[in-house]
Amino acid sequence: MATHSGAPTLLQWSPDKKHSERERWICIYPAYINSKKTLAEGRRIPKGKCVENPNFQEIRDVLDAAGLNVLVENKLYSRERSKELLYRGRIRVQLKNDDGTLCKSSFPTRDSLLLHLGDMIPKLKSRQHKSSSEQPAQSSQGKGKGKGKGRR
Repeated sequence: MATHSGAPTLLQWSPDKKHSERERWICIYPAYINSKKTLAEGRRIPKGKCVENPNFQEIRDVLDAAGLNVLVENKLYSRERSKELLYRGRIRVQLKNDDGTLCKSSFPTRDSLLLHLGDMIPKLKSRQHKSSSEQPAQSSQGKGKGKGKGRR
């Protein structure tokens, strides 16, 4: 069973597939909501609603808390330049039930889900600890840089 392109027919989209099958779930990469990315690099929502360097664990945690069916895959976004483990991870999310109704009425579209992620990720406890622990480190780095410039 091969198509003209040589790919098996199982991998092609089929209207017969149910919404509960993982192939029909939407995909989200961390780059979609990364404020450090440009539109050309894959950002999908306005920069003001994005998060700085989100990772797949944070996205998974927020979607789990929202009560959605989530699956994490070890995939790399095609527009991602860095091959580091930090940037890996694709999240699949089920938006619709088999009968075509929404799983959660508050998330009718992929964009509504991305905007929710942009709102909720900064509120995660892991994010709040990072911001408070980074402040002292940044101030000590600033002092070190000042000395180096004076000696040049």
